[in-house]
Amino acid sequence: QVQLVESGGGLVQPGGSLRLSCAASGFSLDRYYNIAWFRQAPGKEREGVSSISLSDDSTFYSNSAKGRFTISQDSAKNTVYLQMNGLKPEDSAVYFCAADELLDYGMGYSNLRPAYFKYWGRGTQVTVSS
Repeated sequence: QVQLVESGGGLVQPGGSLRLSCAASGFSLDRYYNIAWFRQAPGKEREGVSSISLSDDSTFYSNSAKGRFTISQDSAKNTVYLQMNGLKPEDSAVYFCAADELLDYGMGYSNLRPAYFKYWGRGTQVTVSS
């Protein structure tokens, strides 16, 4: 029942910024959720970038994202954002948002694996190039 739709991808120059959005719908009131951003470049494994707990706002960032990217939520809009600054060519990838679905309140993730997440958007392309 959960649906996730990403937007905000595009072409940006190195050093530029982009804000990705993940609009969510269909959350159950008796469940708990974390939303994560993953990315996948051609021929590469899908890697976790960042996550946020919708319950307590706790966040996780990969080493590559730390200091450059910021994840946030707007609960009124049911939307999670990924603000990406100082973009590098190696950030180029399809970016996916994903949601888990937990029976109990959790404290968020200290690492990200795709298998943790039940629901996925279709992805949005980010290309960092001159």
